[in-house]
Amino acid sequence: MRKPNLIARLLLLSSIVWCSAVLSQRPIIDMHMHAFGFDEYGKPAPANEITGVIPSFTSDEEARLGMLKEMERVGIVRAIISGPLEHVTQWRASAPLSLIGGAYTGPRDPLPTADALKKLIKEGEISLLGELGLQYLGLSPEASEMDPYWRIAVEFDIPVALHTGLGDAGTPYGCCPKFRARLGNPLLVEDVLVRYPKLRMYLMHGGYPFLQETKAILTIYPQVYVDVAVINWAIPRAEFHSYLRALIDAGFADRIMFGSDQMVWPDAFVLAIQGIETADFLTEKQKRAIYYDNAARFLRLTTEQINSDHTSVR
Repeated sequence: MRKPNLIARLLLLSSIVWCSAVLSQRPIIDMHMHAFGFDEYGKPAPANEITGVIPSFTSDEEARLGMLKEMERVGIVRAIISGPLEHVTQWRASAPLSLIGGAYTGPRDPLPTADALKKLIKEGEISLLGELGLQYLGLSPEASEMDPYWRIAVEFDIPVALHTGLGDAGTPYGCCPKFRARLGNPLLVEDVLVRYPKLRMYLMHGGYPFLQETKAILTIYPQVYVDVAVINWAIPRAEFHSYLRALIDAGFADRIMFGSDQMVWPDAFVLAIQGIETADFLTEKQKRAIYYDNAARFLRLTTEQINSDHTSVR
């Protein structure tokens, strides 16, 4: 992630205020959020690398309620949340109608066993398989140990959210010695899609920076979508817009979904929104599709749910 100078930070902070006011009346589905403890990255949490703002939360409850308040302020009406199960459960209890629980694996968190996952799905705690940060564990989607999970996703018809692309600079030297950049290549999921044609999957982080590989998967497998979480705020804006425009120009405007990848920084929501709002090549229809319509279709929301979401931001 880049570290902008002071002037860049001031411009970003001023645009956050503008962007929040503009978007407060538009419903948004966040397809990539995290339910983490307030001290997930240390106590106190480190500053947001883009804005320099240090989160002020001092407890898990304060962080959870603060994030939910910020979501409401910017018009996020529904969200996929993943993280340690205890936090996912607590978050869902606070907003059961708007939060969808995901089964998470990442640098410090293993997936639940297959039997435990089935139980969680039947109980309604988990409705999505992901975020699957297999790359951090040195695993490819093709790994044999993942087959039981793909079968469960098909059996219960729950979507899969697969981490693709990159991680932070120096990842293999810190948290995750098995991490490899090549394991973020979206082409690695192809054999899984062939074996499980009913699998509904989206590629987190838009497959960035593997543009051609991402376009290949989207072209051949129409059940695959992408989210643009984190790349919409944590890489240079021109780079993100170039990548997004390439996906739009390739004909995938109806399969791109919004995500924030909110972790412990509440200002990430508006930074992510700003990434879409400042893309002057997008039509209003395309923005609405990215913010809401594509995700509503992917998640198979009912007419009643859609009407409720639009009513809640009026």
